[in-house]
Amino acid sequence: MDSDDGFLRALAAHDTAVSQLGLPIWIGAEPTFTDRFSEAPEWLFCALGDEKRTRAERVFTLLAKAAPNAAVIRCVGRQYEDEDLPRWNYGLYESRDGVPTWKGPPDPLLATSAGEPEPERFATELTTNLQSQCYSAATLASPHHTRVLFRIDEAQPNVNVEERPTLLRSALESERIEGVQASDDLAATGDYLISCFANNGSLQIELPAIDDIDMFRKLLDAIAQVANDLNVPSLMLTGFPPPIDHTIKWMTVTADPAVIEVNMAPSDQVVDLWQNLRGLQNAANDEGLESYRLQYNGEESDSGGGGQITLGGPTAQSSPFLRIPSMLPSLIRYFNHHPSLSYLHAFASIGPASQAPRVDEGVRGTVNELKLTLDLLQRIGNPTPETIWETLAPFLADPSGNTHRAEINIEKLWNPYLGNRGRLGLVEFRSFRMGPVPETTASLAALLRAIVGMLAAHRCERPLMDWGTELHEKYSLPFHLHHDLKSVLAELKQNGFGLEDPIVHYLMRDKDLVISRSNLGETQFELRRAMEFWPLVGDVAMQRGGSRTIDASTHRLEIRLRNNNRPESLDGWTLQYRDWNIPLRSEKDESGNVKLVGLRYRSFVPQRGLHPPLPAQDPLVFTLSHPDDRHWEISLYQWEPSGQAYPGLPDSLEEARTRRQARCVIKQLHRAPDPGQTPRNEAIGDHVADLRWL
Repeated sequence: MDSDDGFLRALAAHDTAVSQLGLPIWIGAEPTFTDRFSEAPEWLFCALGDEKRTRAERVFTLLAKAAPNAAVIRCVGRQYEDEDLPRWNYGLYESRDGVPTWKGPPDPLLATSAGEPEPERFATELTTNLQSQCYSAATLASPHHTRVLFRIDEAQPNVNVEERPTLLRSALESERIEGVQASDDLAATGDYLISCFANNGSLQIELPAIDDIDMFRKLLDAIAQVANDLNVPSLMLTGFPPPIDHTIKWMTVTADPAVIEVNMAPSDQVVDLWQNLRGLQNAANDEGLESYRLQYNGEESDSGGGGQITLGGPTAQSSPFLRIPSMLPSLIRYFNHHPSLSYLHAFASIGPASQAPRVDEGVRGTVNELKLTLDLLQRIGNPTPETIWETLAPFLADPSGNTHRAEINIEKLWNPYLGNRGRLGLVEFRSFRMGPVPETTASLAALLRAIVGMLAAHRCERPLMDWGTELHEKYSLPFHLHHDLKSVLAELKQNGFGLEDPIVHYLMRDKDLVISRSNLGETQFELRRAMEFWPLVGDVAMQRGGSRTIDASTHRLEIRLRNNNRPESLDGWTLQYRDWNIPLRSEKDESGNVKLVGLRYRSFVPQRGLHPPLPAQDPLVFTLSHPDDRHWEISLYQWEPSGQAYPGLPDSLEEARTRRQARCVIKQLHRAPDPGQTPRNEAIGDHVADLRWL
């Protein structure tokens, strides 16, 4: 059976299981793509750039051609403190019932011809058209734009610019946004202002803020009809974001640091999500963009942007997180018990200082405070959406109190401070990196959806775990993260929401973590990259821009030893770093016995970071030894072992993995190393040895 067929059937089986609940759980995603061969700022850390915009337009054009019934709307994008203007934002506005939302001339990106735009004539004809539909409308000429002002009630629009100077407002995209979102003061009073002007051989129509979908679609139809009657060859719709609900699919392509970000229209089935993700991936690949990066030394990383997944319902009120008041507390408890959900598919930067900290990582003092707030919600029994949000929002935040930067992000659940964007019944899971393939993102969406489905049927009331040091020690190691995720999958299966093997395959992230696999005689040695918790440098509260300074100089490794087809134990193996003995733990999984340990070390000295006197431990050299005269020196280099420059970035994942393997140099020793010493207590944890102390 074709692998795609098997994966499709597995997703379909999941969709069927969820549908039997009678609880709609919609899924959204924000895939991000980058030019992995470019070292230009816009593909490494900057949000904006001319080349990025051009290539985003080409990607968007491919997507728009695949949705001929959709309206192309270049609405105003997000704006951050250090940016002068809103970001560009290309959107597709499409009806879920297949009825075209746009019947007019194409956007300039899709047009095959240009012409001489006549904004004055267009405005006059649009005014007449709106009046014929019983709207009160008037035309207003100004030096740079011709405007149409209309109302949907019987009042006549007041076009006296001396009394109402806001009628002469500049184009929305040319003004800085004040507050959390662009606001239309005229629309708030029932006056809807449409600006018409020429833009590089095309007619540009700036739309007002309209909350009602039927009214908005009627306006689009009126604009399309007038444009067709006047034989306008191309037309650009811009302005305020359009109204959306469960009847509309709204997808946008915009800019984010280092990447192009696609905000997908939510899907009610994971099968549809996967197929849409594949379409996006194909469009990005056609433009030479990828969902991952490869470093010179062979390290694999994500695109540099996020891979967030959002769950909700067709409406805010039907969201599982509002329809079932115990859902969000249950979810918080469940994630607290399963660190694999936080770390296995996370960014390189995780932990309290990351952009998606766990709720129990010291964000608001102690776990006891969170225990109290969950208990208070349980006492209420049926809390309102306002109570759920107000009670949990202070805990679902980063150390500076930013509710956007949280692993379980509820800023769009029922947030009164975000305008109409805040009360959507949505929960966003922000700890996920961009999946290397669409199947990874779809599998993670199925996992989250299955968990929510299970919690809808079986409330989680387990007491919160206060992990202490175990959270950042034991669960920094892939071995234990895999074991924990398998326990989640087993529980899902037990409760009727099991995920089939093709999905599980993509959930068990491992290939990109493997640095080296080698045989030491009859014993297999495996070296993996483990999870490290990089700290912020400086005051958390002062670092509120788009990027923050962290100390990424500490790396963490996992060492595994297994016997190859031999039943005897692994007793006798010892690990030494310099003249210090590092204890190996005995573990076991479905493949048999394992000797395991994690190692922390400083891989380089940062220009600005913690511990300035601490030198780099590169190469990291340690020995593995067995009493039956098997002794090995293992050297891990951060760069090519000879110090030579790499010819360029890896061309493929296979080449990247070859480079990683080559960085681990293994040499057999002819005699046992000298007896080692017991390390100082600060250096040895239950699961990880911190070699920086030694």
